[in-house]
Amino acid sequence: MENENTSLNGKKTTVLEKQLDSPVEKSIKITTIQISPPEAPQVEVEVEEKAQVPDTPQIEQKAQVPPSKEKGKRKPLILALLGVAAVSGSIFGYRYWQHASTHQSTDNATVTGHIYQVSTKIPGTVEQVLVSDNQLVKKGQLLVKLDPRDYQTKQLQAQAAIETARRQADTAQVSIGLAAQNAQAQTAQAQGNVNSAIASISSAQAAVNEAKAGIPAAQAQVAQAQANLQRAQADYNRYQALFKQGAIARQQLDTAKATYEVARAQVSSAQQGVAQAQAKLAQAQEGVTRAQAQLAESRGKLQQATATGVQTDVNKSQYQAAKSAIAQSDASLKDAQLQLSYINITAPNSGRIGRKSVEVGQRVQPGTPLMSVVGNEYWIVANFKETQLEKMQPKEAVEIKLDAFPHHTFLGRVDSIAPASGAQFALLPPDNATGNFTKIVQRVPVKIVLDAQSIKGYESRITPGMSAEVEVTTN
Repeated sequence: MENENTSLNGKKTTVLEKQLDSPVEKSIKITTIQISPPEAPQVEVEVEEKAQVPDTPQIEQKAQVPPSKEKGKRKPLILALLGVAAVSGSIFGYRYWQHASTHQSTDNATVTGHIYQVSTKIPGTVEQVLVSDNQLVKKGQLLVKLDPRDYQTKQLQAQAAIETARRQADTAQVSIGLAAQNAQAQTAQAQGNVNSAIASISSAQAAVNEAKAGIPAAQAQVAQAQANLQRAQADYNRYQALFKQGAIARQQLDTAKATYEVARAQVSSAQQGVAQAQAKLAQAQEGVTRAQAQLAESRGKLQQATATGVQTDVNKSQYQAAKSAIAQSDASLKDAQLQLSYINITAPNSGRIGRKSVEVGQRVQPGTPLMSVVGNEYWIVANFKETQLEKMQPKEAVEIKLDAFPHHTFLGRVDSIAPASGAQFALLPPDNATGNFTKIVQRVPVKIVLDAQSIKGYESRITPGMSAEVEVTTN
């Protein structure tokens, strides 16, 4: 409700009255004064409270505040606020300057760690893959197993070759002594009977024929023993698989293993039989030579002595060749054993499996990447501007924020500063002598190691490649 009143100075005022809905009725009148220039503004506030209470008279209060007093009250307050703001700004600015002068920060930082590539040294077929993606592994743990049968066969071949070379060396050594004895005997029997020499030749040839006939039989026994070995090995491998599945008893597996070992022994025995037959043949052939030498001895003592000396030299050469064959066969055996050991591919270090691409049955070649092992050791590589490195030293404290964990602050220390800027390690380093030089602030990598206690509970969650923000406290 509006009312117009006239004050003491003759100005018209407008009074606004507002009724309040309450047990006590109140009305407030606010009077505004219209002022014509150049008079100073005056404000008149009229407050009127009316209360209707039984047996209580109405009370009316009026108050007028001069404009000069209002200004006088506001000015000190404004000055005080300005002073407080200036002091607060000075304190904040000093602290910011102090913090900026003792700290260097950058958001050009990432988590880095060791990533070990796992590959095979030999070609082969994958028989087992014993790990899965993101699995934790320990150093030396078996990851992949290749089919060992090809390399087991090479090992057996190398063992047979070395055994043959040793027997040849023994035979040659025996032949040397035998040839020397024959030389003496031939000299003593220079006047021997020619018919006896012819009979000796015929007997030696018969022995040669007999030895030649025994070699195919021995070789057939070797082939049969090898066939039995392959069958026993296949049965043993199959029983091993069934035993792991719980389909057969341990006794059956032991029986298959015993059969496999017997077959291996039979192969070795048959191979020795072949070697013996070959040695027998060589001996028989040597007998023919001796018989022929005896025949020649009867025809001339000098010629027989010369032939015997040549034969002794030949036997010595055979013995030296056999010794060389032993060394070569021994090296082949070691190589076969080494290649057989490569069928088990193990973890180069402890960590977690990543980027696994190998599957059972896959044919792999040497150097083929099968998977990666991400090591458990992490650090931060922060690329600071070269203008930030003036006071930065190793072992200084660092606060680290990872984008993956924004509400947790990690602690660390400066480990080392790179010996060159990142641009120098680029594929095409800049050459400032080309005539188009533009000065650019370079970035220098700084290695920061994480504190073990600060990353406790986050070890398995921090991964290389994560973005980070670091702040180094410089002295």
